[in-house]
Amino acid sequence: MNFSNIKAVIPARYGSSRLPGKPLLLIRKKPIFWHVVQRCIEAGIRINDIVIATDDQRIYDESEKLSLPVLMTSPEHQSGTDRINEVANILGWPAETIVINVQGDEPLLPSELIKTVATYTVNHPNFSITTAVTPIGKREDFINPNVVKAIIGSEGRALYFTRSAAPFNRDDHNDISLAYRHVGIYAYTVESLNTFCSYPEAPLERYEKLEQLRALSNGLTIGACVFYQQLPHGVDTLKDYEIIKEIMEKNNAFN
Repeated sequence: MNFSNIKAVIPARYGSSRLPGKPLLLIRKKPIFWHVVQRCIEAGIRINDIVIATDDQRIYDESEKLSLPVLMTSPEHQSGTDRINEVANILGWPAETIVINVQGDEPLLPSELIKTVATYTVNHPNFSITTAVTPIGKREDFINPNVVKAIIGSEGRALYFTRSAAPFNRDDHNDISLAYRHVGIYAYTVESLNTFCSYPEAPLERYEKLEQLRALSNGLTIGACVFYQQLPHGVDTLKDYEIIKEIMEKNNAFN
């Protein structure tokens, strides 16, 4: 698959409420966002098509020191999507360019996931936005409001996203065979990205605290590919960082 028309943007914000400055935390003597860049390269995206989008001079300076493409963006953005849209506009990417939003706090993100989403997006241009889901295998995840469920209809079309236990099998309450967990990676064309960011916050988005509901509320379509590999946790807390750092420092597969 040729990914020449695909860009990867990695939002790297300094001011995380739970772990301020986490993009600069070191693993194997490199900051977390450096490792995310490596996962994108492993997926087949060229370094010149990757951009770190930050709002902090320290992250910007460290990126330049490591010879990574970086762009300073507004500190006023409410979401990573708005930050990515600013990058696309500043760099003047054409409307048909595909942009993948890769979270900057997931150094263990499988490169295969990025590749799967990129390939799915190229092969399904009928969707405004694409994302990924993974089957839910445990009932405790199904009922956990911190696990976002994706309701998937025909041909991979996402019908809804919710924190509730859904879809619910009326006849067999223990059946979760159609339950999927949403994976927080997105791809959009620049045109769809601009359209999405032109909409105000939607009532359902505010209600469930799920940004993707803004897209569905305004008629944009979302396609979801199913990813069957195990997904590691990202770095949200200091404990997450310590666990992931230990895993990566013991594994020689990581530089």
